[in-house]
Amino acid sequence: MHIREFWNQLSPETQQWLIDNPGSVIVPRTVTAIIKGQTGEDSAVDSHGGTVLTDEDRAFIREQARRVRTEATER
Repeated sequence: MHIREFWNQLSPETQQWLIDNPGSVIVPRTVTAIIKGQTGEDSAVDSHGGTVLTDEDRAFIREQARRVRTEATER
């Protein structure tokens, strides 16, 4: 998966799920299906239908989580 490339195509709810779960290595199949529907991205899935996130994906999601927390504390 290439989260950075299609981040802006994801709904706020999907982005929030990823931000709320920044340590996830595997995106559950239900969230994988939502992401596929929102982006058309057809990533490889594991035997349970989930998508394995790359180190780059997880780093990007952690960056987004930090950004959101920083913005919230500045308000």
